[in-house]
Amino acid sequence: MLYAILSEDVPGSLPLRQQARPGHLARLIALQEAGRLILAGPHPALDTGEPGDAGFTGSLIVAEFPSLQAATEWANEDPYVHAGVYQQVLVKPFKQVLP
Repeated sequence: MLYAILSEDVPGSLPLRQQARPGHLARLIALQEAGRLILAGPHPALDTGEPGDAGFTGSLIVAEFPSLQAATEWANEDPYVHAGVYQQVLVKPFKQVLP
């Protein structure tokens, strides 16, 4: 089943994000290579794809996991969680309708 992982950053998270980004991306690439990643990306703090020093306010990942528990466990092991980037992570079942 698909799950949406919605994460909210702590204020001023950009330096923490930059430091933990390689490990975060490596896990996403592993999901992609396994054919389980639908989409992933951050929420820019400004209405632009490149927010510069304003950084990001959170992230969205939609991926396939065998259960809500497995998705939650995977999300809790994210390098951004361990680096203190996220102040909140919500994992919810997701039903893709389109495309």
